[in-house]
Amino acid sequence: MNQLVAVLQEIMDVESVSGAERELADLVEGWLASSPHLRLHRDGDCVVARTELGRPERVVIAGHLDTVPVAGNLPSRLIEHPEGQRVWGRGACDMKGGVAVMLTLARELTAPSRDITWIFYDQEEVEATRNGLGRLARNRPDLVAADFAVLMEPTGARIEGGCQGTIRIDVTTRGVAAHSARAWMGHNAIHDLAPVLARLAAYEPEEIEVEGLTYREGLNAVAITGGMAGNVIPPSATVQINYRFAPDKSVDEALSRLRGWFAGVEFTVADASPAARPGLDRPAAREFVAAIGEPASPKYGWTDVARFSELGVPAVNYGPADPSMAHRDDEFCPVADLDACAAGLRRWLSTEGDPR
Repeated sequence: MNQLVAVLQEIMDVESVSGAERELADLVEGWLASSPHLRLHRDGDCVVARTELGRPERVVIAGHLDTVPVAGNLPSRLIEHPEGQRVWGRGACDMKGGVAVMLTLARELTAPSRDITWIFYDQEEVEATRNGLGRLARNRPDLVAADFAVLMEPTGARIEGGCQGTIRIDVTTRGVAAHSARAWMGHNAIHDLAPVLARLAAYEPEEIEVEGLTYREGLNAVAITGGMAGNVIPPSATVQINYRFAPDKSVDEALSRLRGWFAGVEFTVADASPAARPGLDRPAAREFVAAIGEPASPKYGWTDVARFSELGVPAVNYGPADPSMAHRDDEFCPVADLDACAAGLRRWLSTEGDPR
């Protein structure tokens, strides 16, 4: 059997829903402990393995161990498909495929051209305050420091640079309840959302180029609530709006744009996460793109590359499997993607061809 497939199925079959990664973290630590070229560190259920070869450049390669809840899709299965073999089951796509590549190469590359920090972290699929990479950055910032980072989120074995930022705001209107047969005695809060919805409908998405990548922004209503009963004029209503912004803006700059679009409208910020610049102008990033052998695309959506960006470490997403399969009950990872990602990282990290 393909070694990558064997590793992937073994770690998939260790259930690791967010908050219950201990068994898998122990397994990862045990596997890496037998590699004398790696120095190990543990922070809760986050496992860090580092080379200490004195190379002039250090890179981080990171992936999360947790998955969303299992839905009758374990144990894993190797499936024959007309388009090629697939590993099926919870976590195959998001993102144990990437973790399998990391584990395989961490043990294999004993003398890479760059010093490497391999980070296997916990609790990515839950609220940001529990994120293991964020906790590691707070507890041991020295272990996250690097010249460049690769986050092995699923990208279909293609490079996706940086990521969009995201802000969610809530606009709430207040009315007066009344019997719907005597509507004139009340005030309809849902109707008062009409001007806000009209502004959203009139919005035209912008395309913004950042370091050669074109990001398409988005402004959308994603939820709406209101009303008490079928015969009551609603006394309150709320629309939640999501703004996905390009990495040319900070969170504060994105909020300033929202205030401009919704001038005169009061809103509260429900959630805000910064964007990440791809850093493709950095030497390590250019060499990574050259080694993979294809141009980068923009990352639509938010990933933990933003955490690296906040620390001043440029980062890209690069991992096996189609990201549209993430969290689906029928998620899978093509075996060809595992092979492609492992080969690309080997080319980049191989001592052969190292100009130094």
